[in-house]
Amino acid sequence: PRHKCGNQKSCPQNYFAFKIISGAANVVGPSICFEDLVLMSSVKNNIGRGLNIALVNGTTGQLLQINTFDMYSG
Repeated sequence: PRHKCGNQKSCPQNYFAFKIISGAANVVGPSICFEDLVLMSSVKNNIGRGLNIALVNGTTGQLLQINTFDMYSG
């Protein structure tokens, strides 16, 4: 069976499924999936160099904010 975000196992009830994939230089971009919804990826064109952060409400699972922080250029 297919599990949320392509995980190997399904999550227990009352838990959120997520998957975070780190990028590989300029070859593969990072991505963040939450409850089978891709929040950030190169396809959505909303990632950047450095730290890519998605803020999600831990109770409702609602996406609150996404942002990138370029640690190289300051």
